[in-house]
Amino acid sequence: MMNLKNLDLLGLQTAYMRRDLITQATCYALEPFWISLSEVINMVLVLPMIDHLPEAALDELAWQYHVDAYDATAAPAEKRRMIKSSFTVHKYKGSVYAVKQLVDSVFGAQANIIEWFDYDGQPYHFKVEVYCIDRGAGEADIRRAEQLVEAGKNLRSILDEIRLVLIGVAQTGIAAAAIQSEAVTVYPKEVV
Repeated sequence: MMNLKNLDLLGLQTAYMRRDLITQATCYALEPFWISLSEVINMVLVLPMIDHLPEAALDELAWQYHVDAYDATAAPAEKRRMIKSSFTVHKYKGSVYAVKQLVDSVFGAQANIIEWFDYDGQPYHFKVEVYCIDRGAGEADIRRAEQLVEAGKNLRSILDEIRLVLIGVAQTGIAAAAIQSEAVTVYPKEVV
């Protein structure tokens, strides 16, 4: 059985065409191309497997897919989210949606974009609220958020402010007790 790995283009030709020198040359010239195409087809199958790839492969995929503001020192989960969202970001680059996707992919929570008409700002200005759930945030996180916003926004828009909203989830126990008492004094009945 013939497949793309052991392809014989000349064998697919009729007996008459096999004797033609141009057909022979064309078949021998195209065989390596078709064999290399089979390797590319196998690489396409990488996309659904991103969650199972080793970390070194993630860096190569990020380079191949031109992931904006990619951080090679980031955690593997963040790298995977950025690679997965890169197609959407490139498709909608320059829009509010692209900025949200970039920020969401790194911080793992939803970002909120506040446009100038929502807070009485100057035209084409905007603010970003980045929600950091169950993690701290510092100056490096603010710089990272700025890089992501710059990579996703359109050129005319101007970032006014980035707010990091820290959200911590904790379990707390609440108890309440109510005690009601009444003092009753019983006297003997008076005899008249």
